[in-house]
Amino acid sequence: MITSEMSDTISAGDGASLNGGANSSLHSTDTGHTNRNIAGHETDTEDDSEDGDEGVEGHTIESTCSGVLNGANGEDDEDDEDEDEEDEEPTLKYERMTGPINDLLKKDSISAISVSNKLIAVGTHGGIVHVLDMTGKRIKSYKPHQASISDMEMDHTADFVATASIDGQVVIQSLSTQESYMFDMKRPIRTVALDPNFAKKGTRAFICGGLAGTLVLREKGWLGHRESVLHSGEGPIWNVRWRSHLIAWANDFGVKIYDTQSQTRITYIDRPADSPRADLFKCTLHWQDDTTLLIAWADHIKVARVRARPRTATTSANSNLPPLIVEVTAALQLDCMISGILPHPMSHSAPTKENGSIASRTTLTSFLVLAYEPPDDFGDEMTDDPARQARKTAERPELRIVSRTGEEFSADALNVTGYQSWACNDYLLAEIDTGGTETDQCYIVASPKDIVFVRPRDRKDHIAWLVEHQRYEEALDETEKLGEDEQSSDSGGYKIDVVSIGERYLRYLVGEGDFVKAAQLCPKVCGQDAKRWEDWIFVFAQSRNLQAIIPFIPTEAPQLSHLVYEMILGYFINHDKEALLQTIREWPKSIYDMPSVIVAIQSELERIPMSSSLKPSSVDAVWLMECLADLYTANRQPGKALQYFLRLRRPNVFDLIREHNLFTDVKDQVLLLVEFDQELNGKREEEGLDTTQSRSEAISMLVDHTHSIPVDRVVQQLRPRPFYLFLYLDSLFKKDQNLASDFADVQVKLFAEYATSRLIEYLRASSYYNLEAAYNICKGRDLVPEMVFLLGRMGNNKQALTLIIERIGDVQQAIEFAKEQNDDDLWEDLLKYSETRPTFIRGLLENVGAEIDPIRLIRRIKNGLEIPGLKEALIKILHDFQLQISLLEGCQRILHGDCSDLARVRQKGQNGGFFLSEKAVCPLCTEPLRRSPQDLLLLFLCRHIVHANCINGIDDLPRYIDGGLDIGLRVSPAHDLSAKIAFASVVRAKILHGCPVCRRQGEGHVC
Repeated sequence: MITSEMSDTISAGDGASLNGGANSSLHSTDTGHTNRNIAGHETDTEDDSEDGDEGVEGHTIESTCSGVLNGANGEDDEDDEDEDEEDEEPTLKYERMTGPINDLLKKDSISAISVSNKLIAVGTHGGIVHVLDMTGKRIKSYKPHQASISDMEMDHTADFVATASIDGQVVIQSLSTQESYMFDMKRPIRTVALDPNFAKKGTRAFICGGLAGTLVLREKGWLGHRESVLHSGEGPIWNVRWRSHLIAWANDFGVKIYDTQSQTRITYIDRPADSPRADLFKCTLHWQDDTTLLIAWADHIKVARVRARPRTATTSANSNLPPLIVEVTAALQLDCMISGILPHPMSHSAPTKENGSIASRTTLTSFLVLAYEPPDDFGDEMTDDPARQARKTAERPELRIVSRTGEEFSADALNVTGYQSWACNDYLLAEIDTGGTETDQCYIVASPKDIVFVRPRDRKDHIAWLVEHQRYEEALDETEKLGEDEQSSDSGGYKIDVVSIGERYLRYLVGEGDFVKAAQLCPKVCGQDAKRWEDWIFVFAQSRNLQAIIPFIPTEAPQLSHLVYEMILGYFINHDKEALLQTIREWPKSIYDMPSVIVAIQSELERIPMSSSLKPSSVDAVWLMECLADLYTANRQPGKALQYFLRLRRPNVFDLIREHNLFTDVKDQVLLLVEFDQELNGKREEEGLDTTQSRSEAISMLVDHTHSIPVDRVVQQLRPRPFYLFLYLDSLFKKDQNLASDFADVQVKLFAEYATSRLIEYLRASSYYNLEAAYNICKGRDLVPEMVFLLGRMGNNKQALTLIIERIGDVQQAIEFAKEQNDDDLWEDLLKYSETRPTFIRGLLENVGAEIDPIRLIRRIKNGLEIPGLKEALIKILHDFQLQISLLEGCQRILHGDCSDLARVRQKGQNGGFFLSEKAVCPLCTEPLRRSPQDLLLLFLCRHIVHANCINGIDDLPRYIDGGLDIGLRVSPAHDLSAKIAFASVVRAKILHGCPVCRRQGEGHVC
């Protein structure tokens, strides 16, 4: 039971009080919320006397009616109430501001807030002001104070921000210009308010107050700011708010209202009796409109309405009275302290018109209260018990919606950061003027570390709540009542429309396992929407209940995407492969994605064990291969169908390859191709045909198209079948040795295995194999000629020669081997070995030449050794030496003639003249050679010309006079030549290292 008291009209004149009112007790109905005891108070309103000396005691009529919920099953009723609260739909929705604000409040905290024109100004305990937009983006920050900001206000244009601080200063700052005002009030300032038309008026008026107890109005005039004291002497000014021509402020005694037009105080509303300390539980003043003031102080709420004073017959009686009167239209007492109060639309309780619209939306309002519940032991500060004196943990603040009759519609606990440490005055409540309807209302709840946006829940939120609580039928009914524009908007991450709700209903049925009912609902929900059909088909497939929806899947009108039909084919792949082949041959290939189906069939085929020849080993494998061959052919990919034609042993495979130019596709099917070709050869041999003279058709194709079929890929595939690999590498080597160079070692091993007689030929022709590895292979098979050749290549000539002599015994081969190696030590070994073998001695004598000195060989013949054919061998040696001597003499004559010719050419070149231009410079000093006629120039045979004085060590040369150039001097030519030779000798003696230019360049010439 909730009791409220309403006043009819309570007005007061100057110095007098008029009391009158009627009490009415209103009982709230059960709204599903926890009912709270709210005592309503009806309070008379009094005006202060002009001089303030005489206080007028207000008469208060208070009536409470407590309701007690009793019943036989009290505990059961409480449990039912808790369950109802859990299912109760909330009224408001919340969103925490993110972005830079979190970083700004890491080392600071909010102390004041103001909102105007969709800009938010935040004041902090550090004296900083942050201006933010609705998204949390920081617009501007500045620091007007050195201490905590106690109050702040933005004008209607959101251009000027006024801040009051406990440092005693009031600062007004323009956000768009450099205009700024700072006033030092000498005492801590608790509140400040700007003229409603501050930006438009030149007076720049504002009002402030604080602990000094003086309410000061400052206006800008011609000679500076003029200060007017509106009130003083009743304790600190806790709050002040200015709307139109009315100013309301609160001090320790109560709330007063001042009219700037008549320049008089028009009312005084006393502070509730037994109220707690004013500094602990702040007074909140909010002008609902130009004539309605909401007052929240501690746990009391009052609504004051200002109106014109009624005219009376006696005008003299009203001549000294203010033109306005105030009536308190509502007075409530809550069970909590109030941190903030704002008007809130109460549309859900308004009557509804015939056309469905809500009447009187703007006239009916409730209160949005930011409630703070103090600890249970609040007020124990005077106790001596330290434990009780310690600060207690606070509860979460609550945002309540309370009607003017005291009925509480909702109460939401806010989980703000650090709520355990905050007090009542730490929380702030502000309204954002969106300029729209009540559904566009937006509020801000601020704590020292958080800013939370609060918005009313609309019909879409109601539907979302129904869906969240799985009341889908009700949600569908409500959704059908929405307009198309409302249905198309998003809420909670999904669209609010019949289809979306129906899909959530389908998800619910699927989650409950009722797939039959869900499948029956699909045609209604999905209709002609192919995408929706596909989504739900996939849901059934993931739940392994595809068979439940298959009868309802359309094949046309609408035609679904490829994935759906591929999924059905995938079902056949796993459960019925014969039906899969039949379906592939019957269905149009355009309704599904053939590559995806091919991949699935290939994956299934890989699970089936295959024989070593990759032939199909089961009926399932044959069906799958048939499917793949048909799909690749239909998809115009005969190259990929090739491997399945090979496995299925389809005829005319080679013709197919050539016809479609499938050489690139063969590169991955090499083994299949060669095996198939060898099987064909085997069949020809069985038929009595000769296949030895003809090269394998598959090998020829691989070798002739190496640009399309890489060698390394072929080798990799043929390694398991070495004979096939030998055939391929042998043909490849015959075509081009470089193509098989990377597999030379493998080829050596294959030759030793399958064609030993041709190994020595390959060893001589190739130079890419590893000598040591090849030698080990030959040694393991005791292939002596090949071993001799490899040892010679490896440089182990002695061992090779030993093998020739001991294992082969061929003197001619030994001599040829020694000539090839051109090694004196090898010849020495051969001579030493031949000393006791006449056959070898005769062979050596017959092949004597530049490699063997015949005298050296003859001296090694032992006396008495009989050598057949010795005479003929010696005659041949002498004849060869005579011929060699004749050749040497002819060469010597040619050499002497060439040297003489070159010497004459050089002499002619050195004795010839040298052309010297005027621009020639000295290579040593880079100055012109002809600086003056007295400069001595030296010309070397290398044709370098330098100044004589540029050469070190010849500064003391005697002066040389050229007689041929001096006209007055007559000397004989012989004497002139002798003088030149003598002077040249002196200069040569001074120059020890030849031409200095050549020496500097490191050419090594001595000129």
